[in-house]
Amino acid sequence: MNNLVLRRLRYALNLREATIAEIFQLADEKVTLGHITNLLKKEQEQGFAECSGAQMSLFLDGLIIQLRGVREGAPAPQKDATINNNMILKKIRIALELQEDDMLEIMNIADFKFSKSELSAFFRKVGSRQYKPCGDQMLRNFLIGLCEKKRPSDKDAK
Repeated sequence: MNNLVLRRLRYALNLREATIAEIFQLADEKVTLGHITNLLKKEQEQGFAECSGAQMSLFLDGLIIQLRGVREGAPAPQKDATINNNMILKKIRIALELQEDDMLEIMNIADFKFSKSELSAFFRKVGSRQYKPCGDQMLRNFLIGLCEKKRPSDKDAK
């Protein structure tokens, strides 16, 4: 799933491989252009490299720094191998400065109907009564909607 997230964000935000390398460097992660090329490949392609949870976490932290700047007093990005879909969604939300209505619009673009309360459950603390884990399908649909919002297809432009 991490490779898919990386590919979709690359497309939605129109990121070049060199820019992705810069984003990783903002999170103190040195990644070669060759490795980024392999991360962006699909599983069946030769040279495919799996994007670990730690790499995904650092990429998203770097994306936040690139788009929003370094937050005063914030701890340095840490390798977090236990990243889950809820954390990915939260970090994308922070990086792109998305409000609840923006996220619901993105889900609507992907024809995935969601209520505000269902959405807010993804951002609750684990263990909270209202917490809900974000499934792969929900994250996939969010990324599809994000791609359509940021880079509308030709059929929508007509």
